[in-house]
Amino acid sequence: MVNKEFLDLAEQLKSSVSCTVRLNELMSGHTSFKIGGPADILVLPESVEQLREVLKVVKETVVPLTLLGNGSNVLVRDKGIRGIVIKLGNMLRHFYEAEDLLVFGSGYSLALASYKAMECGKTGMEFAVGIPGSIGGAVYMNAGAYDGEMQNIVNCVKVMDLQGNERVLTAEELNFGYRKTSLQNSGLIVTEVTLKMPSGNKDEIKSKMDDFSHRRISKQPLEMPSAGSMFKRPPGYFAGTLIDQAGLKGYTVGGAQISTKHAGFVVNVGGATAADVLQLIKDVQTKIKAGVGVELQPEVLVIGEE
Repeated sequence: MVNKEFLDLAEQLKSSVSCTVRLNELMSGHTSFKIGGPADILVLPESVEQLREVLKVVKETVVPLTLLGNGSNVLVRDKGIRGIVIKLGNMLRHFYEAEDLLVFGSGYSLALASYKAMECGKTGMEFAVGIPGSIGGAVYMNAGAYDGEMQNIVNCVKVMDLQGNERVLTAEELNFGYRKTSLQNSGLIVTEVTLKMPSGNKDEIKSKMDDFSHRRISKQPLEMPSAGSMFKRPPGYFAGTLIDQAGLKGYTVGGAQISTKHAGFVVNVGGATAADVLQLIKDVQTKIKAGVGVELQPEVLVIGEE
């Protein structure tokens, strides 16, 4: 049951900002895992202007604020998320070329951006061909695959703070690391991403992308709801290999399962709860730590009320 404070705030948002506002919205419908309890208020802005107006209303309150991209690399807990969730996946899907740079709105699909780079004859983004989510989220997490990472191709990003002010951050200011950047926990919202890549042969770029796509389709459980690769790569190892060698492929807790196709993925085989996934993660961590002394760390962001 949403309390009167949230009802009043939702009405204020609806009257002052012309974007979608929903009360008590299940986050299972807004994440690739298909898991998650209700958000008190879910707001779906479709432009920078709408986002700025939403933030203007929010800053006058003490209601907690959660920012969400496309929901492809998160696990929302079963009790849901208190306060306001701003989901950015519906906005900022523009693209243009600026001399030798490629500029994308942060909501642009990462996979589609890799094809756009190919069309422009730019090489270096082939690794992203099958990674789900938005390009803004990919920068936020320094997404990567097949020895490629966003940090290798980002020139700069445009960000907005919670007061609605925009500024540009250089790649150096993002402090890229393995699956992390200075954007995390900063309160800054990526609104635009500028990439700089060398020119290449389109046929060679396409051939590499086709190879990566084939490998991904043949080896990863893309047909099942998941949040992508579940664990970070531990130094000197591959998480999926360790889990497979421990005999945990197919291990199941409730509706959550270690994929029988790729042990690095946790999939929702039907009706999985966040509690199922979290227990499965804990079980895997315990088994791998006891077996080979390696501590596996989740790559997926866990958010919501405990």
